[in-house]
Amino acid sequence: MSEAPPSPGAGGNGDPAACTLCELPTEGVDVTDEEGNRFCCTGCRDVYGALGDVDVDADAVRERRRDRGGAAEDDGGAGADADGDRDVPDGHEATYLEVDGMHCATCEAFIETVATDADGVSGASASYVTDTVRIDRDPDAVTVDDLTETVSGLGYSAYARDDAFSRRQADNMATARLAAGVLVGMAVMLQYIVLIYPTYFAFPFYNQRTLDYLNEAMASTSGTYFFIVIAVLTTIVLFFTGKPILRGAYVSAKTRSPNMDLLVAVAAVSAYLYSTLAVIFVESPSIYYDVTVAIVVIVTVGNHYEDSVKDRATELLSEVTAVQVDDARRLTGDGETESVAVDALEPDDRLLVRAGERVPVDGEAVDGDAAVDESVVTGESLPVRKVAGDAVVGGSVVTDGSLTVAVGPDATSSLDRVAELVYDLQSGNHGVQKLADRLATVFVPAVLVIAVVAAGASLALDGAPTDAMLVGLTVLIVSCPCALGLATPLAVAAGIRDALERNIVVFDDTVFERIRDADTVVFDKTGTLTTGEMRLVDRAVDDDLLRLAAALESRSAHPVGQAIAAARGATDAVEAGPGEAVDDGATPAVADGGAEAVDAGTGEGGDAHAVESFESHARGVSGVVDGVEVVVGHPDLFDERGWAVPDAVREAVADARDVGRVPVAVGRDGAAEGFVVVGDELRDGWEETVTALDESGVEVIVLTGDDERAATLFADHDAVSSVFAGVPPEGKAEAVGRLKERGVTVMVGDGTNDAPALAAADLGIALGGGTAMAADAADVAIVDDDLGSVATVFELARAAGRRVKGNIGWAFCYNAVAIPLAATGLLNPLFAAVAMGASSLLVVTNSSRALLAEE
Repeated sequence: MSEAPPSPGAGGNGDPAACTLCELPTEGVDVTDEEGNRFCCTGCRDVYGALGDVDVDADAVRERRRDRGGAAEDDGGAGADADGDRDVPDGHEATYLEVDGMHCATCEAFIETVATDADGVSGASASYVTDTVRIDRDPDAVTVDDLTETVSGLGYSAYARDDAFSRRQADNMATARLAAGVLVGMAVMLQYIVLIYPTYFAFPFYNQRTLDYLNEAMASTSGTYFFIVIAVLTTIVLFFTGKPILRGAYVSAKTRSPNMDLLVAVAAVSAYLYSTLAVIFVESPSIYYDVTVAIVVIVTVGNHYEDSVKDRATELLSEVTAVQVDDARRLTGDGETESVAVDALEPDDRLLVRAGERVPVDGEAVDGDAAVDESVVTGESLPVRKVAGDAVVGGSVVTDGSLTVAVGPDATSSLDRVAELVYDLQSGNHGVQKLADRLATVFVPAVLVIAVVAAGASLALDGAPTDAMLVGLTVLIVSCPCALGLATPLAVAAGIRDALERNIVVFDDTVFERIRDADTVVFDKTGTLTTGEMRLVDRAVDDDLLRLAAALESRSAHPVGQAIAAARGATDAVEAGPGEAVDDGATPAVADGGAEAVDAGTGEGGDAHAVESFESHARGVSGVVDGVEVVVGHPDLFDERGWAVPDAVREAVADARDVGRVPVAVGRDGAAEGFVVVGDELRDGWEETVTALDESGVEVIVLTGDDERAATLFADHDAVSSVFAGVPPEGKAEAVGRLKERGVTVMVGDGTNDAPALAAADLGIALGGGTAMAADAADVAIVDDDLGSVATVFELARAAGRRVKGNIGWAFCYNAVAIPLAATGLLNPLFAAVAMGASSLLVVTNSSRALLAEE
């Protein structure tokens, strides 16, 4: 067997019983390629055939990721598993924790180091993008509580992903830090404005007598006590409010990766230490606690504003559907049922699943006859009829009928495996190093060197030690840590704000830096390029027969039946679907969107049709409506009942099925008279979206779990370069991973089956009407399901990138003038602080402008 190239996700372990692409089992499946590789489905075979032999230069890939700002990758290190190639010892299991406080690539490296230093831990991979860390541990050597305690510290808080209480505690602590900083900072600044600044400047509203009194008071013992009070208040701001900044600086120094936290901390701590030493050793000192307070509070407020905009945005997704099942209805020996936790299920337990309920775990139907919607896992838009002996997928929904399901040997759900795959991909998806942090790797050491050299030169030129320290402090203060620290968060917050105004929710603040120019955009089909809702798209029956069929189908819970029940007869012409209307005198097909909704079983004039009998079959329904015997279903159902089916109807049904829609024959009183076609409605603007992307030079690929026939329309479109159909969730993630090796890849999807691919992509975009798991895996969600907003996401990303660069450009221009003045002693710390504040104000004003106002 040829070896699959390395890529994110499972695959390539050499197990002959596993799919070559996604490693799902291949037992009972006979799908191979010309080289003898085995696959779980034809979709995985097609993906492997198209992408499996991509010649990937691993060193070049790592270098490209570093160029895009990703964390440095070290093969064999704690975080070397960004691509999913992890060597996990036997007996070790994966534990996923949410870590509050991670905000940069250096945080990832630090958390990974701390976790791997713990006994019983074989590896760790953290991602500040998703606040997730995966830890491979020996459950006999270290517990989850031990890991939580180990990772927590220095301001980081680790807890289980579903621990809402701990998450609220973390949010409350962040709010408390901000409130304390603002309130205490105001108290400090008030003292400076009223009492200290007048001693530096001859305020026009203070007479000379008052100024003399203030100067005498500051030089007295009472002035020393006053300075001590200011020092205590500043200490609260620096070490409580500024704790995340100090932690980031410590992590930055420990990992030898200078970042903006280090620059901000150096300036704030330097002003604090200088002022404290001056209070202790200097009579009538000049203190600069105001600089410390201003730096810490300004940067904290900027970061909090960014977080608050994101929190406000995510509230829009409160109505997405959670899909995992916690409880199951288990049959007892006496035929009764009991509710049990899914975790308590054992292999071969019998579960009763009724219409409208979700199958808790994978298993086999042992009794019953039901239509099952597996789209949440497979993406297949049409329900599948399940009878005794058929395999059922955990997470699928019984839409019509009921089933008794025998729990499979693993007592696990395909949905749970998809969730674990999403968590795995999220924890391995290392975030980028922000532009300001990348610049800081050079700028911070340069500023420190200039400060030391300037102080040394001042001391060498017979300057007093205090004066030399003052020169060095001025360089550190004037280096504009606030403007640089605010450059990214405020510009990103503006992007998130502008996106929110367009019903686009941005979960991940690194979107605007991670995405430059996309090379490939991958679209899911069902629910993304289509609405995911079944509707009548074509018909060739008269109005009266359609009303009778609608009345009969109103008794069915099958989605196809519901689509027929929701349509009434009309003479308006609709865009004929896949086939031509049967020329038998029937009315023409109904135009797209022209099928009007009715109360099932109600005629055009509002007269209710009496459904006297109803029977559901594997291939359709039958019954008596208003004394007329009616059958709606596959032509085989008509054959079984001995009803006549014209050749024109058979041919039309076959033609419609070839393009992935569901055609059903409709007849009465012993003969089929025509047909109706139900299909998934195309989403408005899909053609414009894919065409625009194609014209901009982006490759467009459709990746779906649906049947190949259902994707024919997209395969024939000029803007779509490739279509891969029948691909399972694991295969989708693997396909996206292989595409990432060729360039920046964006995934657009909506369902749980898309979640692994959304998490694996460089950028995941979920339509907001999808599932909670898809939204959780994505970086961006489009709340109103407007496919055209995909292009807006890229426009906002580019505009935010320009805004960040503009802010940083101003800060560096300012530094080019201010630092030389400070180094030569021509600028004192007070004026440096004023200049720093002015620069920060400019950044804030620039960032408050709408990003796309000029577009």
